[in-house]
Amino acid sequence: MNIQTFLNHLKEQGIELNDKQLQQFDTYFRTLVEWNEKMNLTAITDKEEVYAKHFFDSVSAAFHFDFSGPLQVCDVGAGAGFPSIPLKICFPDLKITIVDSLKKRIAFLNHLAAQLELSDVAFYHDRAETFGKNAKFREQYDVVMARAVARMSVLSELCLPLCKTKGTFIAMKGPNLAEELKDAESAIQLLGGELQEIHTFELPEDNGERNIATITKNRKTPNKYPRKPGVPNRTPIE
Repeated sequence: MNIQTFLNHLKEQGIELNDKQLQQFDTYFRTLVEWNEKMNLTAITDKEEVYAKHFFDSVSAAFHFDFSGPLQVCDVGAGAGFPSIPLKICFPDLKITIVDSLKKRIAFLNHLAAQLELSDVAFYHDRAETFGKNAKFREQYDVVMARAVARMSVLSELCLPLCKTKGTFIAMKGPNLAEELKDAESAIQLLGGELQEIHTFELPEDNGERNIATITKNRKTPNKYPRKPGVPNRTPIE
């Protein structure tokens, strides 16, 4: 996806980028490739692929959810900043928190935020299980997001505790979401969530199927969740 195609597809969805935002995406790409030479951030480094499979893919969440306004957004396991940093570029009023378990990635994100001159961003080196138990962060976010981090039964336990009541958990996935959601039905309900919508679409230029699930948090998550680090992955809620 070349830059003009990227801009055109965003414009079709009502998202128009100014010169500063376009420059931020360019700086993001160059910084990502530069740091990727010394640490493993992504297997995708071709410019057109990065714009399609990372930048456009991340922003696609905004085709199905309104990110305008100063929402508190937590991105769980964001890795190199996807999806929250591309969304932050497009919607500068967002207040972004990223939690990631790898210290090197947090170092990259701090450097990236400085390069992009972003404000209202915070990065935490922590396990999502521990982070979700911390009263400072638990049930504090309007939106909690994760992109290709874990199966839905696991992801729900990591993300829903961070959501405010009446907040939204957005899971960005590839194919097989329907099967994952079937396995995660009881976990989502137990943790206070309710599935609202599933959006299935193809990325432009044959870049693959994507699924976005939006889950509303209707009631508080029981205090015992999330369980200790590693436990959700080893023994998902059934």
